[in-house]
Order: sequence, then structure tokens, then C-alpha cells
Amino acid sequence: MLIDYKEEYQKKRVLITGGLGFIGSNLAISLVELGAEVQLVDAMIPEYGGNLFNIEAIRNKVSINFCNITDINAINYLVKDVDYIFHLAGQGSHSVSIVDPFLDIECNMMATLNVLEACKKNNRNAKIIFTGTRGQYKPKISLPAKEDSDMTPNTIYGVTNLAAEKLLLIYHNLFGLKSVMTRISNVYGPRAQMRNNKYGVPNWFLRLAIDDQEIPIYGSGKIKRDFLFVEDLIDALLMLPLKEECFGEVFNLGVPEPSNYLDYANLAIQHSNSGRIRMVPFPKESEDQEAGDYYPDISKAKQFLGWEPKVSLAEGIEKTIAYYKKYRTNYWNHQ
Repeated sequence: MLIDYKEEYQKKRVLITGGLGFIGSNLAISLVELGAEVQLVDAMIPEYGGNLFNIEAIRNKVSINFCNITDINAINYLVKDVDYIFHLAGQGSHSVSIVDPFLDIECNMMATLNVLEACKKNNRNAKIIFTGTRGQYKPKISLPAKEDSDMTPNTIYGVTNLAAEKLLLIYHNLFGLKSVMTRISNVYGPRAQMRNNKYGVPNWFLRLAIDDQEIPIYGSGKIKRDFLFVEDLIDALLMLPLKEECFGEVFNLGVPEPSNYLDYANLAIQHSNSGRIRMVPFPKESEDQEAGDYYPDISKAKQFLGWEPKVSLAEGIEKTIAYYKKYRTNYWNHQ
């Protein structure tokens, strides 16, 4: 049965790491609408997409802390007395992790450990929700990917996210910290950074289409991917900590009926009435990291939450393009 969270967050204290970024800001808006008291933490690292305009509609209804969660003293203070922690902050690029693996370790592993240690010392009642990645899976696994599929990632980014997930499980089992872990893939929608493809190809494709530019499609463009609209993701994240059985568990969140980048780009062109496709060979760096087809088995999320995506790919792309066409100066200039 679908979990109803409409009344559950009223007057609850919520901390969101990465709160001015893509997913964090969309989550914050939903939580404010539900009556929660929301604190946002963001280091405002330019490449990661932190943008004050993302929370323009709720700017006076949230508190903002401009700090990095690698700062243990700040996190010790921020976790006190909160009911929920949505831990979304981290280094989110496969290619960046190859160039600077120490940054990945710091932002994904050490920062997560900071949150856990801070909760262990200052607030063992906080409920923690973590967003990991499909990159934690072994490339070219049997599909659809299940939560117990082979976890042998081929990127540093995947390894650091897997390590963060394991840390959360350890602190759940040893110290009773209530944590729930998710693995997500290609999330798209309003409020994402759109500078380049390092931090999310789907929204970058939409920017190219809106700007009437060429959309480069690697190879045949037919590699299978799931594209999840951000509103559907937010629904799942809000449900997860409300059911006791979810703590200590890992959930795939995604779209079980895969699409591909070629179809996605064609829909972007159709709904923006501009842009064009250019087929190009795989660059060496991308080819070396390419994991092949991917789409998730979400039966566990259905079983525990009654959740499944509602927004079709065409509808989601149409909504996202409409948003960026209306507010493009707050993103194009910001980038």
C-alpha cells in the first residue's frame, strides 16, 4: 500500500546536506509544503550546482548553512535535535573521480563518516536517508539490477559510494543509527546544473536542445538507461523513513522500463522545438568507464512502500523544458 506522508512531516526538523543542489532543493520545497522545519547545508562548490534560486519560492521559510560537511565541528552542531537527515551531498561525477580520487574519498566517504559520527555522539534518534548510485553495481550485470546483484564497481565514484553505503549499514547495526540507503541512476528535472555532462547527462541534453545546439550521442545511442523524473524520486525519499522495516535496507529507485539516450534526445528536440543530434564515437575516457545497459528492479520499493514512478519520460521532459525556458537566466547565467 502506498505510504501517505502528507501529515508525517508537520513540525518535524529536517536537515538536508547538499540542500541547494538539484535533488536537495526539490526535496526542500516538498518538505516546506508539508510543514517541516528545514535546514539546508551546502558548500556552494560551483561545479556541483548549488544555486540560491533553486529555493527562491521558500527562501524565507528555511535556514541555510554555508559549510562543507567535511567540517566535523559544523556537522556536530547541525545534527543536534533534528528528526531526519537527508544526506545528498557528495562528489557526483565519474570523470572527476578519475582525475581527483582524493576528492571523492573526502566528499563521499569521509563526509558520510562525519555525519554518522556526529549522529552517534549528538543525536542517535535521527533517521538518515542516503542517496547512492547505480555505479555501485558491476558493469554489464544481469538485468534488471537487483539490490543483491554483484557490487563490483569499475569506477572510483562507484567505490566511494559503495563504501559510504557500507558505513551507514555498519553504524546501523553497531550503534543503532536508523539509516536507509538508496541507489539511483539518471535523475532529471528542474533545478539541476546544466553546464556540462559531468554531473548529469539528461539535463545537459535539455540545455543543448533549448539552445538549438548539437546533442552528441555516443556510439549507437541505444545503450539502455532508466531516466527518473525528480518528483518521483522525491516521493520515494519522503516515504522511506516513515516505515520501520526500511531501516537497514537498500532500495533501487528508478524506472524499470528502460529507454536510451537517442530516444531521450529526440524527445528533448521534439518538446523544445530546437536542437539536433550528432552521432559521435565514444571518447576513450567514456568508453573505458561505460557500464553497458542498466535498468533497475524496483520490486522491493513496491513491496515496502507501494512506490513506483508516475511521470512518463515525455511528460517529465516537457515539464523540465518549460521550467528552464521560464527561468533560464537563473541557470544559464548562473553557470
